[in-house]
Amino acid sequence: MHNSAMSMPAPSPINPEDLDRHMRRAWLIFAALALVLLAAGLFFAGEYGRNKALETVDIQSRIDANLKASLLRAVLERQRALPLVLADDVEVKTALEKGGDQPLQRLNQKLEALAANTDAAVIYAIGLDGVAVAASNWREPTSFVGNDYAFREYFRLAMRDGKAEHFAMGTVSKRPGLYISRRVDGPDGPIGVVVAKLEFGGVEADWLASGKPVYVTDRRGIVLITSFPSWRFMTTRTIPGDRLAAIRDSLQFGDASLLPLPFRRIEPTSNGSSVLTALLPGSSERQYLRVETMVPSTSWRLEQLAPLDAALGAASREARLLALAVIVPLLALAAFLLRRRQALTQVAANERAARDELERRVAERTQDLSLARDHLETEIADHRRTGERLQAVQQELVQANRLAILGQVAAGVAHEINQPVATIRAYADNARTFLDRGQKETAVENLESIAALTERVGTITDELRSFARKGRFVAEPTAMREVIEGARMLLRSRFAGRMDAIVIDLPDNGLSVLGNRIRLEQVLINLLQNALEALGDRADAEIRVRCELGPSETVSLVVADNGPGIRPDILEDLFTPFNTSKDEGLGLGLAISKEIVADYGGDIEVKTSPEGTVFTVRLKRA
Repeated sequence: MHNSAMSMPAPSPINPEDLDRHMRRAWLIFAALALVLLAAGLFFAGEYGRNKALETVDIQSRIDANLKASLLRAVLERQRALPLVLADDVEVKTALEKGGDQPLQRLNQKLEALAANTDAAVIYAIGLDGVAVAASNWREPTSFVGNDYAFREYFRLAMRDGKAEHFAMGTVSKRPGLYISRRVDGPDGPIGVVVAKLEFGGVEADWLASGKPVYVTDRRGIVLITSFPSWRFMTTRTIPGDRLAAIRDSLQFGDASLLPLPFRRIEPTSNGSSVLTALLPGSSERQYLRVETMVPSTSWRLEQLAPLDAALGAASREARLLALAVIVPLLALAAFLLRRRQALTQVAANERAARDELERRVAERTQDLSLARDHLETEIADHRRTGERLQAVQQELVQANRLAILGQVAAGVAHEINQPVATIRAYADNARTFLDRGQKETAVENLESIAALTERVGTITDELRSFARKGRFVAEPTAMREVIEGARMLLRSRFAGRMDAIVIDLPDNGLSVLGNRIRLEQVLINLLQNALEALGDRADAEIRVRCELGPSETVSLVVADNGPGIRPDILEDLFTPFNTSKDEGLGLGLAISKEIVADYGGDIEVKTSPEGTVFTVRLKRA
């Protein structure tokens, strides 16, 4: 039987020229796609970086603008009290009702002293006819005494409504300022007006030092207060001609031209701000972010410009670098895969072309495969080393972040342990003195106190670590005896020689409350410090501290002094931040104390009279 063998046709070999042309076309397409991807990635990364930087600048600028508005309100509130008090002053009423050289002279001297001790530029009293009868600048060549102010808005509105506030250019001093006026009423009706002028030179200097253009406008858009004097009485929007003429005729802003501010290309943002191009005095035209906020208790609007060029440029560059760090490795990987695929295609073509002469080409082909393998191993090793370097950079970034956090914690620790460290220094100086005198027992007591305070510093640092975490401090049973003794110890170094005024009835029944010892010490220190400062150097000064059970499972901590009491205007907003009667105080102590007590479910009550003040702190019994 004859068997015929059927042979399969061999595949036609690929033409090397066609293969090279195909590979070149593939690389051209890859290069075009890579360029498009790289350009699009850099563009969108830059836009994303700019938008994020714009959001960051907007948030920071709003915080800064709100703080400046609050500080401006504080300046205004201090000056608003002057006309209010003077409107009820006996000497003011006597001078306006009866006149006479002696009463007017006494009033001149009184207003002069008030102006010297406050931020008021000038204080003056005006009669019913609009003529100033007394002024704090009565000695100066530019004295207001005898000048007619009947045409002034602040005089007419005060006579009609009882009070007024009017920003204008001074007709005598030629300096702008806010005129705060109050009507003075006698037994039979109005007898005149008292006015305090507030100038904002100090506020404007602080704004200029901040490096960011800041200005305040009224409801018409006219700039009243500004860090750049050349911008004063310019406008944020165009004022109609008829209204512009009326403003100029009123002489409210002197002969100011009321031209628009040098802004152009104003574009609103999604956050309610706007991006604009501005020409600052002594500078070239640049791009700024404008944020706006209302000044509390006024109709004014505070606007601040934050420079954008540097921030947006840096953010765009960082985003593009990050995009490059992501896109370039991806393109390199794609190129590697394409090259590998083409290499495999080339190998397959070579194998098909070399099949007829396999014996002759075995050695050569083996060498080619070995070279390809070595090439692949080299590239893999390069990628591995690149990955290891990236991991090392990431670890360095993590360590840098930890160091930054440690710096913030260190700053907080330095602030919190200031009082214990000062007390340790005082005890150490006393111990050295007692050792020089041979009083070893007393020196040993001071050294033991130093050791206790050192442990106290450690406790504070442990406590500050919990400050860095979000949430409230955990309430725990706290002995009131330890709270009272700790507060007295921390106050002893500052008020040495005056601590005898504090009479403390320590609880003997082991009263404990729910709270944190360090936080409660802070509350008691604030109360005792305020009492000591209110009493001053009085010979009969006395502060009584006692702790007793209250109703409904509460414990009451009572601090009573025999001081002059709290003024009604301070008492009304006693626990409001920045409300203080001290020249150097910030008005934060009682506000912080109330929040600490509220965190542990308690409250603070105050009763005051000319015979003294009593603070009662109620806390939950443990």
